[in-house]
Amino acid sequence: MFVYNLPHMRKFIFILVVFLGAAFVYLSFGELESIAETLQHGSIWFLLLAILIQFAWFLMTGMIFQSLYHVLDMHDTLYRLALLAASANFINIVAPSIGMSGMAFFISQAGRNGQSAGKVTVANMLFLFLDYMAFLVVLTLGLIVLFRRNDLDPTEIVASGVIFTVAAGFGFLLYLGARSAEALGNALARMARLVNRVAYPFIQRAYLSEARAHEFAHEMASDLKSLPEKFHSLFLPFLYAFASKALLICVLASVFLAFRVPFSAGTIIGGFAIAYLFLIVSPTPAGVGIIEGVMPLALSSLRVPWSAAVVVTLAYRGVTFWLPLGVGAIALRVLEREK
Repeated sequence: MFVYNLPHMRKFIFILVVFLGAAFVYLSFGELESIAETLQHGSIWFLLLAILIQFAWFLMTGMIFQSLYHVLDMHDTLYRLALLAASANFINIVAPSIGMSGMAFFISQAGRNGQSAGKVTVANMLFLFLDYMAFLVVLTLGLIVLFRRNDLDPTEIVASGVIFTVAAGFGFLLYLGARSAEALGNALARMARLVNRVAYPFIQRAYLSEARAHEFAHEMASDLKSLPEKFHSLFLPFLYAFASKALLICVLASVFLAFRVPFSAGTIIGGFAIAYLFLIVSPTPAGVGIIEGVMPLALSSLRVPWSAAVVVTLAYRGVTFWLPLGVGAIALRVLEREK
């Protein structure tokens, strides 16, 4: 986040992201073929409905950022924020880092629109925090479903603990910033120091500036200190974050309908909660290779026939993963052209 030469870094990030995206698609071509073959056997109308809902999800993500920008006294169009969010999602997939890659992209774009990098950073931290909190609500419902059906195992409990820890980490950084700019600066400097230690063997120099971390903390401090007074204003962004999860659940329901697989509300919520849980904690980009194995197991444990669970998983991943990947690449290109 606290790079030395931002203009040159923008060009480097764009080239690197395009390269990683091309490599990612090439290495996953076999899965793409399986998904394309699977989609051919579904009801075209329900699959189109799933795709339409997925595009509504893009708009909802833009609405979350727009509402957060309003809380921080910033303004931007829904169109541009939806493009930024789609591009950030693409970057987070090809360069996974718990949302940090997408946040760095938002920050690099802030200067182009005359926005404060500190405010944009706060908006992204709030976005990630609210996104995790909204998912924790859904996850709780999903774990209740699994518990009632005697299908809850230690792996899911541990993964849930990881999500809670990450959400708590973002919440702690927001709390530090609200209390003291110096404390937040020290925390960010320690994070920058850790990143530099990891990156130094590869690039032979400091990747992040610890001094810039303190400057960033002071830029963010005034906005973070005002958050307790604006706490009620975060209800709308949280509502939008929860709605974005509801839209993804509707995509899963549409896929079930497309392949005429019987389901209950508990099956949909439980299956989605486990799939999204392992998407976040997976060591692979966006859960590639992990979700395709975990989600059929979760659905079959919820009394969905194994063959139907595999078909639903492949179709769902096609709509919620590969479609956003393609849209994100296009959005990134559109933003670069607009520069």
